[in-house]
Amino acid sequence: MKDETRTEIEAAVFRKLAEHLKKNPEVQNIDLMNLAYFCRNCMAKWYTGAAAERGIDISYDEAREIIYGMPYSDYKDQYQEKPTPEQLAAFEQSNKKATEY
Repeated sequence: MKDETRTEIEAAVFRKLAEHLKKNPEVQNIDLMNLAYFCRNCMAKWYTGAAAERGIDISYDEAREIIYGMPYSDYKDQYQEKPTPEQLAAFEQSNKKATEY
């Protein structure tokens, strides 16, 4: 497979994942972190990092709006639930693992 084709396929998969998460806001970020060691905010950080590697300045807030499909503050108000003590305890462990990548 040519590098260009691989890049196009990977970009399509990324867009599909981002769209899937936009369509399923009931999936809480803390649950994503606790199960998969990443969340929408991680994706926004990766987005800003990838842009910076290419000399493009995108703020974290701009990247979150791309990933969330709306300003983060609006998303939080509409969809983010208060985490349970159990979720927070699990998050402490998963967040350590997430920073390994």
